[in-house]
Order: sequence, then C-alpha cells, then structure tokens
Amino acid sequence: MICRVEDSVDRHLARWRGKAPFDEKVEGIITRMQLLMKHLAHTKEAVLAEVGLQEFAFETIHRLVARGGSATPSELAAELLLSPAGMTGRLDTLERAQLVRRVRGTDDRRRVDVELTGKGHDLWTAAMTVRAEAEAEMVAALAPADQALLNGLLKQMLTRVESPS
Repeated sequence: MICRVEDSVDRHLARWRGKAPFDEKVEGIITRMQLLMKHLAHTKEAVLAEVGLQEFAFETIHRLVARGGSATPSELAAELLLSPAGMTGRLDTLERAQLVRRVRGTDDRRRVDVELTGKGHDLWTAAMTVRAEAEAEMVAALAPADQALLNGLLKQMLTRVESPS
C-alpha cells in the first residue's frame, strides 16, 4: 500500500530536486529511516525518564538481564565498550541506587560478580513494558502483512551491509 499523504521527507526531496546528485528513492528511504530512528531515540529517552532510569543505567541493567542477572565487571565493560575505570564508576552509581550489588566469589575472593537486584529488575521490566508499547504504536501504522514485509526488507538490507564484501 502506498501512502498518499505528504510527509517531511517529501518536502525535503522537493526542496533538493535538481540541486543535489542523489537518487530520490534512495534519499527518501534513508532519510525516513533516519527520522524514524530519531523519533525512536526520543521515545526511548522519554520512557526511561518516565520510570526514573538514565540511559547508562538501563543499558547496564539490560546487559545483566540478558546474562541471567549476573556478570563480571569486565564482561559488562567489554559489552558496553567501557574502560575498567568507567565501568567501576557506573557500577558505583548503580550500587548506590540499589539496582545492582557486587558479590565476592566464594572460591576466589578476588573475583567479583555484579548481580541485578529485585529493584533493578523491576525498573528494567517497567522500562521494557512502556518501550514495547511505544514501539508497537509506531509500527501500528502498518497492517500486519506490511509489518512482515518491512521486517523482511530491512533484514535483506541489514544482511547485505553486515556481510563481508
């Protein structure tokens, strides 16, 4: 189904028609994806504010949930692309907020694991719930068959750019 309503990208394309060397179809696709991603980023930011989490806290907790609620600081730092000092500062903040706790290993006292607390898991669940609702609302502009089609098309594009040339 083709949308006949004009959007901001249509106006962008009209402004640049004949002035810039681009393919209008490609420019329309890329610009719409960029604008949708900006909208999604703002939505995620608002969702986190609504539940009282900052982005750094959510990302750290999200990684812990994916790992079953526990990881070493070095595992988290590697996934989050942080220095050890940066990870320590982040964990200090999360521990003060009682979202995570550090636990010394029983076999090796030098080993420290980071565990998600119940409070941390509850905040993550609240953020994920509101986020899922916002994302579903965004995608609801498309019929289920169109959602499946778009998902497949985006997968084709992503597979191409992710494959080694």
